Amino acid sequence: MKFKNRKEAALLLVEKLMDYKDKDAVVLAIPRGGVPIGYIIAKSLNLPLEIVLSKKIGHPFHKEYAIGAVTLKNRILSPAANDIPDDYIEEETKKIKENLRQRFQKFCGDKEEMNLHGKILLVVDDGVATGNTVLSIIEMLREEKPKKIVIAIPVSPPDAFQNLQNSPFVDEVICLIVPNDFRAVGQFYEDFSEVDDEQVKDFLELAN
Repeated sequence: MKFKNRKEAALLLVEKLMDYKDKDAVVLAIPRGGVPIGYIIAKSLNLPLEIVLSKKIGHPFHKEYAIGAVTLKNRILSPAANDIPDDYIEEETKKIKENLRQRFQKFCGDKEEMNLHGKILLVVDDGVATGNTVLSIIEMLREEKPKKIVIAIPVSPPDAFQNLQNSPFVDEVICLIVPNDFRAVGQFYEDFSEVDDEQVKDFLELAN
């Protein structure tokens, strides 16, 4: 199965998410590819659309190797951070938060981040490859004490899907296809055009 584009994938997800229409819920889209999908879901379910920004903390000697992750509000560290000096972690956290603040301002202007306490969170992306980004975001969202966390994605490989389902922080995972022959998210879209920053901004303005 292939989706024509992100719009088709979003409309198929909407069918699975109708229970959340008009509820005390918020759609949290992961930029950039998750935002067009989040927009359609938010509009269809009459819910607000927000973005959730996150960036990994890289190991001091292997920047690609994550020892933790940061959002604008929270930070998590993996056991791999145990041997890393505190001052490096604090410095990286500060730099990443500043970078995320700039990105948030670029997308949302002076708007404040929404208080997510007690709300149902629908976390949306255009697909996952490893699921690690989504899992780190979910773990940090738990700190906000939401009522429920739901992940809604069009496609995921079986192992990542299993990891999402097994997470103690996730209440429900909705995934349209879980193919065994997974190589990349874009493989399951006929049109997987890149989403740029301006498009993200436009979707967010249209949504709210």
